[in-house]
Amino acid sequence: IVCGFTCVFGSRCSCKTCTMTTHFTYPSAEMQKELRRIANAIVRPGHGILAADESTGTMGKRLSAIGAENTEENRRKYRQLLFTTNKEISQYVSGVILYHETLYQKSDDGTPFPTLIK
Repeated sequence: IVCGFTCVFGSRCSCKTCTMTTHFTYPSAEMQKELRRIANAIVRPGHGILAADESTGTMGKRLSAIGAENTEENRRKYRQLLFTTNKEISQYVSGVILYHETLYQKSDDGTPFPTLIK
């Protein structure tokens, strides 16, 4: 049996994946329109997503490579450097993926990182 709505023999597929119960409901037409608008803004030409979601372990490897200890403060400083770089770069960034630790971190002046990157 081929996975999909209809198998190659023209009968309804009955594999585990296709018969699994789902509780998904489609968003309203208005919400779909808003999601489409956001997705198009993120992938517009000349723009990209900044992946700043390095885990503690991955960040540790980056810090180790420059002889720095893997502490929350050093990770915060690294992210601050990334988020406060030249302002012109922001015109090319359409979104930022964050690691959960970053949501609670602040810049030296007390500005929360999520606010800083807006």
